[in-house]
Order: sequence, then structure tokens, then C-alpha cells
Amino acid sequence: MVKAFCLSFLLKNTYRVNSIIYSIKQIPIIKKLLPDSLYQNRGLKILANILSVIWEILAMFLGKFLYLYLMVAEIGLLYENVTKERVFLHIVVFLTLIGAYMNTYMFNPTNDKYYAMILLRMDAKAYTLSNYIYSILKVVIGFLPFTIFVGLRENVPLWICILLPFFIAGTKVIIAWIFLYRYEKTGQCTNENLPPKFAWPIAFALLAIAYGLPYVGVTISVPVVIAIIFLMMGLGIYGFLRIFSFQSYREMYQILLAEKKDGMDYHKMVKKATEDQNRKIISQDSKITSRKKGFEYLNELFIKRHRKILWKSVNRLAAICFLLVIGLLFSFQLKKEIATTANQLLMIFLPYFVFIMYSINRGSTFTRFLFMNCDHSMLTYSFYKKPSLILKLFQIRLREIIKINLLPATVIGGGLSVILYFSGGTDNPLYYAILPLSIIAMSIFFSVHNLTCYYLLQPYNVEAELKSSTYTIVSWVTYGICFAFMKIQMDTLLFGILMTSFCILYCIIACVLVYQFAHKTFKIRN
Repeated sequence: MVKAFCLSFLLKNTYRVNSIIYSIKQIPIIKKLLPDSLYQNRGLKILANILSVIWEILAMFLGKFLYLYLMVAEIGLLYENVTKERVFLHIVVFLTLIGAYMNTYMFNPTNDKYYAMILLRMDAKAYTLSNYIYSILKVVIGFLPFTIFVGLRENVPLWICILLPFFIAGTKVIIAWIFLYRYEKTGQCTNENLPPKFAWPIAFALLAIAYGLPYVGVTISVPVVIAIIFLMMGLGIYGFLRIFSFQSYREMYQILLAEKKDGMDYHKMVKKATEDQNRKIISQDSKITSRKKGFEYLNELFIKRHRKILWKSVNRLAAICFLLVIGLLFSFQLKKEIATTANQLLMIFLPYFVFIMYSINRGSTFTRFLFMNCDHSMLTYSFYKKPSLILKLFQIRLREIIKINLLPATVIGGGLSVILYFSGGTDNPLYYAILPLSIIAMSIFFSVHNLTCYYLLQPYNVEAELKSSTYTIVSWVTYGICFAFMKIQMDTLLFGILMTSFCILYCIIACVLVYQFAHKTFKIRN
């Protein structure tokens, strides 16, 4: 088993190193300086190996710290009527249940598994068990320092903090065994990249229990949490024994990795499933037409046929935001302290909404459908890449994406003004105007940003796979900056004026950049 793990680790690392070199070659300025023989360069491979090791360490620790700190500890600060210890443990228990069946570490059909078990004919059981044990050890080792650090800060006893990583690991193990048992009895193989429909409602229900019950003062008691911890640890030991005794790993993975025999990987499986689902949603009505001409005609047909996809989610989001505003106004009548706190927050925490508006903006979804169902074909025509025509279509699409994102932005912005008024108000009436104006400006900015990145960094290849490392880097940098705004406190009036001014300036710069460079960058990637 040790030999199988070493071989599999070397294989996985080689695949990752080549991916890193490929990503480096996709950076616009650098790729012209690097030859195709780069993959044979020993020095660069050493650098890529170092980056691979760093990534392995970061993956082991950083994600788990952010998970505990942001999704558990920071959110726990919102609940003042329950002790920090009980909120922390309550949230951890239910989020662990979600993570256990959504991320099993065993039923992920990755390329390295296909290479090892199908192409190289490695022992499937030795490969699976050795890598699974390594994954579980990473869970325990990665969580342990942070359950202690964050847990002690939340007044959780040290011995419980030490047991939490083993509870998380035990839960994952028993869920993995349940999936294996299901395969034994039914022959149905689990693919965690294509979870069944019932998985998402269960996840949302558990999220509601994790974050909703503490709001009304209800949490699992500490003795019950301790009992659950020991129960899942015990079941985890039993699950490990059953996983070791399972004999049908090769047969199971032949089913799980079957699509790869035809040169397909799980990205294409997800793409195919998405396309099949989209065909059911996209209108096939041949009577849909338009009286407009040129690009306006093309755009209107696209919008009409994709109305359900583009508008359904924003309509639902706007309705949820409206209900949240109503609920908050109702809570003001029940508890005056909530109104006072809300009023104080609205005066200095408007930058917090940068991350919220980034999260709900539909720009990336809009551009993905643009490529899959329009530009994928149209980019094969030379006229489609003329600077003047690119700019014209860019402005038309920008208008549409702004309209789509404007609905929830208007509800949120107007709701904030109403909340400000009924929470005690302010002596400066400009606040009532700057709140909705700022939210709308944020919405417009992210609409412009997503569409601009799409035109200047067009990241998709002919298979609609995202293949641009530059686009990925820009997306992560955008995420990081937006997240940093959550830590900024600034006078709402000042921030609103700055945000609105920046949005207008960004729109102008975006149009200039698209006109100057998009005819070179707006193309299908190889």
C-alpha cells in the first residue's frame, strides 16, 4: 500500500506540475517569452515542484482556517442571545454533516485516478485506500491547530477542541462507507461532482438549521454535541474497518471513470449535464423573433430564449431580499435594540455590501451562457472581431446585464433606506439617497467588470472549459479585494460618493480597453 501511495503521489504531482507550467504559459506577457520546450526545462520543473508542495500545504491548512474562522467563528458573533461555545459547536456539527457527503474524498473522478487505475492498471484497492487514508490524515492534521486556536477563543474546552478533527474525519468515513454499501446493494455509484437532486435540499436544510436556529436562541446542548462527537468517532472506526474489507474498488471505479475512456473527464460530464439541463430551460419556441436589426436583433433573441435562466434566479433573489427587509422591520417592533444596532451599522458598514453585491452579481453566469450559446459559434466569423462592432455589441450586452442585476440591487438599496428610516433615521437626508445609489453603483460596477474580463481575457476553449490562468487570477484577486472591504469601516456618505464616482470612471475605461484590445483577445482559446 505504501508503494502504491508513493507511485500515485508522484503521478499526481507530475500532473499538477505540468498544469502549473501550462498555467504560466497562459499569462499574456509571459507566454511569448516561453517556448513549447518549457515542459523539459529542469529548473522550471523544480520551481513547479516547489509550488506544488506549497499548494499541498496551503490546501491542508489555509482552507480549514478560513472555514472555521469565517463560516463558524465570525458568523457566531451575530448571535448575542446564545453563548459562543454553544453556537460554535452547533454550527460545526451541521456544517460537518454537509461537508461529509458533498466532499467524500473517495468518489471524485479525477484524471489522476483514471491514469493510475485504468491506464496504468494499478491495484485499485491499494491506490484508493492509501490515498483515502492520506486525505483523512490531512483533515485531522489540517483542522487540529485551528480547532484548538479558534475553539479556545470561543470558550470551547480544550479536550473538545482536540476531538473535533477526529469527529469531522469520523463523519466523512462513515458517509463514505454508506456510499460503498449503497453500491454493494444497488450497483449505483456515487459521483460527488454530480450530486443527486435531493443532496441540495438537504444541504440547504442543514444550513438553515446551522445558522437559523441560533438566531432564535436554539442550539444543540454541549452534552448532546459531546455524545454526537463520540458516536461519529466510533462509527468512523467501524466505517474504516468496512472500507478496508470492501473488495469491489476496481469495478466501482470502472463505472465512475467510464466516461474518461472516450477521452472525457468529469469537467465534460458536468458540462454535458449542464447543457442537457439548459436545453430544458432555454425556450425552443420557433415563433420567438424580433423586429430589431443587427446586433440588437441577435441580442434580443438571446435574451428572450434565455429569459428563464437569466431572470429566474434574480427574481427569486429579489423576493428573498424583500422578505428579509420585511422580516428585519418586523424585528424592530419586537426588539428596539435591533433597530438601534441596524441604524449604527448602516452609518459605517456600507463597504461590507461590496462583498455581498459581488456574491449575488450574475455577470459571470451571463457571460458563460453568452459563450456557450452564442459566441461559441459567432467567433468563427471574422466580422465579429472588428473593433467598432465589438464595442457596439459590448455596450448592448452591458445594458442587458445591468438590467438583470439591477432588480435585486434596487430592492436591497431601497430596503436599506427604508431600514435606516424605521431604525431611527438620520439628520442628513442625503443618506437616504446615497444608500440605494451606492448599491446600484456596486451592481453596475460588477456587471461591467465581469463583461470586460470576458472580452479582454475570453477564458473558454471550444469545449467551453475555462482555460485562462489570467482570468482565474483576476477572479481571485477580485474576490480578495471584495472580501477585504468587509473589514473596512467608513462613513456611508463618503463611501457612497467614492463608489459612484469610481463606477462611472470604470465604465469609461472599460469601453476604451474593449475598443482597443478586444479584437485581439476576444477569441476561442486553443
